[in-house]
Amino acid sequence: MESILKGLGLRATPQRLAILKLLEGNITHPSAEELYNSIKPNFPSLSLTTVYNTLESLSGAGVIQEIGIDSERRRFDPNPKPHNHFLCNKCRKVFDLNVYLLSFSLPQQVGEFWVEGAAVHFFGLCSKCVSD
Repeated sequence: MESILKGLGLRATPQRLAILKLLEGNITHPSAEELYNSIKPNFPSLSLTTVYNTLESLSGAGVIQEIGIDSERRRFDPNPKPHNHFLCNKCRKVFDLNVYLLSFSLPQQVGEFWVEGAAVHFFGLCSKCVSD
């Protein structure tokens, strides 16, 4: 994890390492605020700005991806590979959804456009909320 931060030109501070550790293998697609609230008890001087700056650096470098699925808050996914997401309209949880609508790999020229990425988001009710 230290090598990831150093590769981005960032110091491997305990706070940044804690952020990376929380993201590693995390499938809940946490917001910056959720990460901050999880880490803050162990790092009283941690600021939300530090969390956002770290996430933006990681996202900009392609280590994680920011998901624009939730209008209420920014979500982050430690899996930077292209895949789709589902947002439950009731509980507001975000899930990975393995439905692929594009039949070509990216980046690729499509007509007069050079397509570098795509984002398809699905909305509805998760199975838990349907049964409630």
